[in-house]
Amino acid sequence: MPTPGWHARTVQRRRVGGSGLSVSRIGLGTMTWGEDTDADAAGEQLLAFVEAGGTLVETADVYGDGTAQEVLGGHLADGLVDRDDLVVAARGAPGASRGALLAGLDATLRRLCVDHLDLWQLPGWDAAVPLDETLSAVQVAVYSGKVRYAGLVAPAGWQLATVASRAQGVALPVAAQAEYSLLHRVAEHELIPAARFHGLGLLAWAPLGRGVLTGKYTDGTPSDSRASSPTLAAYVETRRNERSARIVQSVLTAADGLGTSPLAVALAWVRDRPGVAAAVVGARDAAQLTASLATEKVILPPEIRSALDDVSEPWHGGP
Repeated sequence: MPTPGWHARTVQRRRVGGSGLSVSRIGLGTMTWGEDTDADAAGEQLLAFVEAGGTLVETADVYGDGTAQEVLGGHLADGLVDRDDLVVAARGAPGASRGALLAGLDATLRRLCVDHLDLWQLPGWDAAVPLDETLSAVQVAVYSGKVRYAGLVAPAGWQLATVASRAQGVALPVAAQAEYSLLHRVAEHELIPAARFHGLGLLAWAPLGRGVLTGKYTDGTPSDSRASSPTLAAYVETRRNERSARIVQSVLTAADGLGTSPLAVALAWVRDRPGVAAAVVGARDAAQLTASLATEKVILPPEIRSALDDVSEPWHGGP
């Protein structure tokens, strides 16, 4: 594993929306931990991330049916990194009743071996449960000390606006989590404008287009890629099509002109989009994660950003 001081602290931090919560503008995702990424590899990633100045770690109880949280919790319990150096953002399972939410929160805290979450991200909209009941669960969680801030997972624009208008005090959400990349710009239709209006920051997941924007699939499917994984192949294939190929080619051209990697171009594009608080990346190993962290030095010139905007321009109702 890397030793303390092996990596300069380079990752910058941002406020999440209009809140007092500060996070690293590149976050670490844990979706594959405990499955395609074993505990040792996950530990190497976590240590490399913290040594680089990263703080935001995103997890969910649906990742490996809780296995990812158990892996992260094991490393926290063993003292691999200091809990106070992390902003732990956890997403719960579907179900918006007060009982389901609070029970799920307690289970998440046990798996993570922590006494609180820095950001508790509520699952999808549940029309069968009164919104006031859901918001009351947030109040209970914050007042009990188990949660510092709350957020929403992939809400529609009108859902975010409704919650922001109905919530009061500690139940006010500060973040919205959604997929966002050059290949998938649906969040721009309603979610990002609503989030910015109501003072929420966006946590963008899959900013590399589920790996497609790195250019690794231009000549086939590498044997060590996610598209070759039985558990992740379908996840990647949804982003491989003719439109994606055109966008990837533009990213490759931009990377060549800037003397950097396609990964750096794609990640920098998302990282610096209006309303984005952090871009959350997953990695196969510490070396791959370090490549993502190195994008902190990359700033896209206006002409390249404009060209990428044009080639990936979404159509209404599309990606």
